[in-house]
Amino acid sequence: MLHRHDDVRRPAVAGTFYPDSPADLASAVEHLIGCATTPDQADRPIALVAPHAGYMYSGPTAASAYALLNDVSVETVVVVSPSHREYFDGVSVFPGSAYETPLGEIPIDAGLREKLLAASPLVRATRAGHGSEHAVEVHLPFLQKQLGQFRLLPLVMGDQSRATCFALGEALGTVLAGTSTMLVASTDLSHFHPAADAERRDRIVLDDLAAFDPECLMHDLEEGEAEACGGGPVVAVMIAARLLGARRMRVLSHTHSGIITGERDSVVGYCAAVATA
Repeated sequence: MLHRHDDVRRPAVAGTFYPDSPADLASAVEHLIGCATTPDQADRPIALVAPHAGYMYSGPTAASAYALLNDVSVETVVVVSPSHREYFDGVSVFPGSAYETPLGEIPIDAGLREKLLAASPLVRATRAGHGSEHAVEVHLPFLQKQLGQFRLLPLVMGDQSRATCFALGEALGTVLAGTSTMLVASTDLSHFHPAADAERRDRIVLDDLAAFDPECLMHDLEEGEAEACGGGPVVAVMIAARLLGARRMRVLSHTHSGIITGERDSVVGYCAAVATA
């Protein structure tokens, strides 16, 4: 049982990864969305892949995905993220009532949470991975500005083993069938390589995304050919999206931190992609 003060997950990285002032945050997101270049999009997104660094670094890349949500309405968004600070077995779903950002509270979809808990023993209702983790939180202001009212199912993967990735993807594909939902896989790409090396490594991930091939991506991650801190969430979301009727994935944007900072000796890669029918 949660204590009252634990029932809502408060912002952990407001003021560092993104502005903590509601007005400044709304303005920042609107500016990023307004500057995003996106292709014509006829089909509603079934899943997005988007980065989770500070908005200064990966905000424009994330915006290229979230700009697709102009005129989109969904009841629930399922965000699947890695755990950067805690290791635990399986997958953690937040047990409380809401996640909060400076733009307000987002209610947790408790009914969907219970269905997922019943569908997979790998998923547990726990605060593990939700306390100081940024990889769910940074997506939420984009979703709030673009979707308005929606419910959230935040999932944090404590391990990214093949078994966990595939089991989570299959469980989500089963539980989400027939619902008004959208998936978001939270990931950055390679970390702290020279720009040319990073771009080579990132290209492998981008090719696997464009091929819409979760098995190939899982293999490339396991073999060390590719890097993505949220590679497991991406694999799981790709599997779920395919089960939910997605037939293609399109890479929308790819960049790295060196393009922003001018420091190309050690960069972090970012990408955005969308899966549709």
